[in-house]
Amino acid sequence: MTPVTFVLMARIPPESVEAFRAYEDAALPLLPEFNGCLERRLRNPDGTIEMHIVSFASETDFQNYRNDPRRMSQAGLLEKSSAKMELLRMADVSSIIGSD
Repeated sequence: MTPVTFVLMARIPPESVEAFRAYEDAALPLLPEFNGCLERRLRNPDGTIEMHIVSFASETDFQNYRNDPRRMSQAGLLEKSSAKMELLRMADVSSIIGSD
């Protein structure tokens, strides 16, 4: 299995921050069931930009999380938030720093 890491950037309209947080409160606790880990969660002061660094043990674990019916049942909250989401697959380069 090859671990995978993602950065999620969410831009949330000010009037929708509550709906976005409700979705996250339902979805994020599911991560450990799918060998996922929320490594970092950052938010600007007014809550309109949020960034997550999330890792999974494998691509399969990530896909299983994405397809989980409990997470998908909360999609209405995410839609209601009108958040603009960007999901980026990232690679850990810390092990090669200084190896030049």
